[in-house]
Amino acid sequence: MTVRWVAGWAAARTLPGPEDLGDGLLVHCRQPGREYEIFSGRADEDPATVDRLAARVLATPEPTWLTVATHHPQDVLAAYGRAGLSVLKTSEQLMTIDLREHPRFPVPEPYRLVTVAGDATVSVELHDPAGEIAARGAVGLSGADAVMDRILTWPEHRRRGLGNAVMSALADAAAERGAERAILIASEEGQLLYARLGWTATADVLIAAAPGSAYPE
Repeated sequence: MTVRWVAGWAAARTLPGPEDLGDGLLVHCRQPGREYEIFSGRADEDPATVDRLAARVLATPEPTWLTVATHHPQDVLAAYGRAGLSVLKTSEQLMTIDLREHPRFPVPEPYRLVTVAGDATVSVELHDPAGEIAARGAVGLSGADAVMDRILTWPEHRRRGLGNAVMSALADAAAERGAERAILIASEEGQLLYARLGWTATADVLIAAAPGSAYPE
């Protein structure tokens, strides 16, 4: 699942395709404080994976994150500690849903849906009557997979059903492109929304970086 998520996530952000490191996948993120990121879902079958990847992170001069999907988060945290990495996130989850089962919700009045489609990505925005963005999201397409990314509702527009509408629009757009399953990595706050929509958590996701690395918001 992690490999499939990375492919769609890179597409959603128009990043170069991942490099296979054997133990994980390296993506050139091109982001301040996060030049590279290594993703791995192999820690449960080979716990030494995290130690090897952590050593690579520490040996890389550019700011590099290490993101591991696991069913044994305490073991991964222990490996991060042994390596001396700084833990950035411990409460995110890898989640998935069959797009045929994803509920659909209309765009609530008085908001307006704006959709922009690319070769392997679709972005949607909900605009308020003044034309300002109230909520947005994107989906990256990779084969039969659709990876939802950067789902956000502006604080002053929350609790109005905009998150449901954004997810519905992305699910529709992905299904129209032939996608069958959606995948995302959810923040602790987002997990509540996605669970209500029928998404299922498949693994915990823990993120670390070299000491002193900035966390870009």
